[in-house]
Amino acid sequence: MKYTQLIIAAVVIVILGTGPAAYSATLEELTNRVENLETENAQLKQGLHQTDEKINATADAVESNMFQAGDLFSKTHIGGYGELHYNNLQGEGGASDKSEIDFHRFVLFLDHDFSESIKFKSELEVEHSISGDDQPGEVELEQAYIDFLINDNFNVRSGLFLLPVGIINEVHEPPAFYGVERNPVEKNIIPATWWEGGFGGFGQIIPGLSYDLYLHSGLETSGPDYKVRSGRQKVGKASADNLAATARLRWNALPGLELAATYQYQDDITQGTDDAAGRADMFETHAIINKGAFTLKALYAMWDLDGSGPKASGADEQVGYYVEPSFKLTSTVGVFARYNCWDNQAGSDSKSEKTQWDMGINYWPHPNVVLKADYQVQDNENDKNQDGFNLGLGYNF
Repeated sequence: MKYTQLIIAAVVIVILGTGPAAYSATLEELTNRVENLETENAQLKQGLHQTDEKINATADAVESNMFQAGDLFSKTHIGGYGELHYNNLQGEGGASDKSEIDFHRFVLFLDHDFSESIKFKSELEVEHSISGDDQPGEVELEQAYIDFLINDNFNVRSGLFLLPVGIINEVHEPPAFYGVERNPVEKNIIPATWWEGGFGGFGQIIPGLSYDLYLHSGLETSGPDYKVRSGRQKVGKASADNLAATARLRWNALPGLELAATYQYQDDITQGTDDAAGRADMFETHAIINKGAFTLKALYAMWDLDGSGPKASGADEQVGYYVEPSFKLTSTVGVFARYNCWDNQAGSDSKSEKTQWDMGINYWPHPNVVLKADYQVQDNENDKNQDGFNLGLGYNF
């Protein structure tokens, strides 16, 4: 080998030049050493080659994992909303005073797109800041469903979802509505926020006219008052002896106008626990008109409960409505007034009707952040009123 011969010649020259006393190694020994060095060099090169292959494989794996992680994050979305309330109300006619500050809701959204046509959505909520034994709050799963998107006319939803009823039941983030507290009509009559577990379909019939149709878990209320709000089972080991069905039609073919109507049927609103009660029918309709800076919302909702039990307490009819005009003074400041009227014992002659005026202002320093202030005045038939003011901070992202 050319390089080997050159090395041997150089070593020989050095040996001859320095004399045998300086080096005792023979020419054969030097040749063996050089050959051993060449062998080690070849092994080192092979090892380096294998190391390069491992490095490249590792880099490919890291790149693949980073791609998968990036793909996951691009298909998974996080959001949420929250609201802090301060209530300062004076009670009259036996009603209690109320002076408290409460982080009413802290909510996280988690959505994931399995594909363009299969999408998951969820909502996890903590109410009143802290939950557990003897604590005022709750931890609630308000949404956890999958949409199977087929076409504009027909899609399927299955899981735990908010029912398509009213104005705020599906859209209740604080920047989206006026007033610190949600309106008492949708709270006590509809009753928002209201979610159930089941399945159904949604889509559009024609452009501007959409529908929702679901079969789902129902309410389980009981006497003597049969209030619908206390019947929400929240899909926590919910009784399913009597399911419910909900259907909605919504029309928004004209810009700035929404008209909607929802009907629900349940064969037995007590889930078979009360022979004195049975079938329940709910009807809700509302209109939203937007004209420039002016908005008008109006809603009516009612329940019709069968049976001698609800009739005896007047709960066979439960009715409510409200009207709310609002006006945007600027792009960030809006004012409103709302008249609410509701009665969970409208079928009786008792003094059970409640009315409330709300007037206030919203300030949006950012489209997704709102500061609120309002004043409420009640004029209930039972003379138990709470009048005073409320302050609030809300956000969503």
